[in-house]
Amino acid sequence: MNLLFFDIECASVYKTSAKICAFGYVLCDEQFNIIEKEDILINPKGKFHLTDSRGNRGITLPYEYDKFKKCPVFPEVYPKIKALLEDKNNLVYGHATHNDVKYLELETNRFHLPPLNFSFSDSQLMYMTAIGDFSRQFGLEYITAQLGVEFTPHRAADDAYATMRVTEALCRKYSCNCQRLDELLEIKRGKVANHRITQPLSRKFTEYRDEVQRLKKERSERRVTFYIHLSRCKKKKGGRLSGRVFNFSRLLEDDIAQSLPLVDRIYALGGRYTQKQSECNVYVREDGDSSVRTKNAESNENIEIISLEELKGCLYDTTA
Repeated sequence: MNLLFFDIECASVYKTSAKICAFGYVLCDEQFNIIEKEDILINPKGKFHLTDSRGNRGITLPYEYDKFKKCPVFPEVYPKIKALLEDKNNLVYGHATHNDVKYLELETNRFHLPPLNFSFSDSQLMYMTAIGDFSRQFGLEYITAQLGVEFTPHRAADDAYATMRVTEALCRKYSCNCQRLDELLEIKRGKVANHRITQPLSRKFTEYRDEVQRLKKERSERRVTFYIHLSRCKKKKGGRLSGRVFNFSRLLEDDIAQSLPLVDRIYALGGRYTQKQSECNVYVREDGDSSVRTKNAESNENIEIISLEELKGCLYDTTA
């Protein structure tokens, strides 16, 4: 078996279109000896509108953009790309591969080309699984810096080369070949067939994703409980907290075992609670809380910031 590492650069990416301008690949044997390395430049038939993964900050490709006008259009190079990816003797890899496969699918639809049919793995998923950290997406530049791999970012063939080196480093770490690496990391390869894409997954990532969803559901349920409870609270006329409108940090608000009794006590003393920070004049945070919500409150000179302990002292001070 040979190993095929590929990367794609686009002139622009939108929800329903991705105008590919470069398909780079490295073909090597199972010992990572390079057989071919090529940057296939493509006329995107559209303007360059370059953004990062969040779509809000421009990036620069290491190419002379005027040259792309003289390059072949995607349908002309598609037979070669399709042959490389679908060759049964090639194990296909990329970095954040699901995105690149999606771009290929959008271009095949745009030019009414035959669908792709191949399986693929993902060096990003392999790296995250190996270190057991799924809290963020690890970019190719970050990973290669950790591994000491030098390359030119956003040059498609060089990104493919860097992906190869990341995979090679992981194989060395586990003293195995690529096929065995997938087994050890319990990775299920992704697949594209008949314009349908299945994302590659690892057991550890699936467990992490399920846990995130469980916690999200629990947090949502707690917020509904808090909202319903708050809607039933009745303000007491007068009282020593009259005119004071409270808002809690999100962590405190979500801790309903603690927050609901505090809200009840606020209302019993003539105060009021609002879930809109802009309407409060007292904000309660726990020590060490540096959330966005807390920072917004701290930047508002009309809001008094107090700690949870200070709130409890105020609410349960029998001498007041």
